[in-house]
Amino acid sequence: MAACSISRRGAVGLALFASASLALPGCSPTGEKDDGDRGLAALGEPTPVALSHATQFSLDAYESGYRLATLASGERLLIVPEGATVPERLPEDIAVIRRPLENVYLASTGMICLVDAIGALDAIGVSSVRAEDSPVPAFAERLESGEISYGGIYRAPDYELITATGCPLAIENTNFDHVPEVRAKLEELGVTVLMEQSSREGDMLGRLEWVKLMGALFDREDEAAEVFDDVARRVEEAAAEGPAGRTVAFFYVNEDGAAVTRRSGDYFCQMIEAAGGAYVSFSEEGATESSPTTVTVEMERFYEGARDADVIVYNGTIDGGVTSLEALVEKNALLADFRAVRNGDVWTCDSNLYQQITSMADIISDLRSAIAGSGEPTTFVWRLE
Repeated sequence: MAACSISRRGAVGLALFASASLALPGCSPTGEKDDGDRGLAALGEPTPVALSHATQFSLDAYESGYRLATLASGERLLIVPEGATVPERLPEDIAVIRRPLENVYLASTGMICLVDAIGALDAIGVSSVRAEDSPVPAFAERLESGEISYGGIYRAPDYELITATGCPLAIENTNFDHVPEVRAKLEELGVTVLMEQSSREGDMLGRLEWVKLMGALFDREDEAAEVFDDVARRVEEAAAEGPAGRTVAFFYVNEDGAAVTRRSGDYFCQMIEAAGGAYVSFSEEGATESSPTTVTVEMERFYEGARDADVIVYNGTIDGGVTSLEALVEKNALLADFRAVRNGDVWTCDSNLYQQITSMADIISDLRSAIAGSGEPTTFVWRLE
């Protein structure tokens, strides 16, 4: 993964003058490594932490307990074990995180279940998530009791609270890209920022594997490995039944009456296929809008491509969802003629579905029940009447 390693460019041909190499960044006249490289070299030779699915970060482990995390965006973070010193002459681009962590500012909803799964909620002091929006009951309880303070939304955090709490680290998601001024302010206040990029993983288990980075941060690496192995095993078991022979449309209707679908290969679409469904996807051609994860399709075109879908799962994570078939059809009258609507095979999902990474196997099992019509009780999806 090119984005997760940094190397020095060497000479590109024997014809280059030897003296030119002296001017390359990081080179000294003696050919020794620069100060930054010596700072890392003092830690010894690192061992890469094995990652089987994640591609948006890498993690190097040093025998002395230090960990170097490198994100696909190019950010690097050195995790310093308790009682150890920060190496001298580190490269300027490396941010330092000292363990043990306390009073962390957690602004990434998707990481809540991972932090909870490894038993590290005690290290969270401030959050941008309100209790009613938490995907994890234990996290909501801490917000309600005041053990964790609500610190405002990610784009307008309560800087005074963050400063008073002494937050050493802010864990943000990729929405943080849109508010560089907030990052600059947090760093000005001495808060190290980690922008997790699990949503950019191409593999659903890649999202889950970010638990290993959380494990490194919170000194719960064994717990993180156990969580990943357990969930991955159960996902494999849930997907083992194979295709159910039924097509599935997954979408929501926007304010203009168009269908907003997930891009083929998306995290949730992968779960539909693991559950035995054949996902009804739409290409960019003819789409009115698109994003890295969605394709917006005018209802007439959506009708042509999805009216014969055996099952509909209405995406209730965006617009608050619908509570009945009648409410669904009110969004666009064309939906009344869809096969799944006529047959009563319309389902909707939990509003926090995307944030339930550790429940992936259970979500797949629920989807299989819906797709196959097995009648098994479900938790994360339910039928619309």
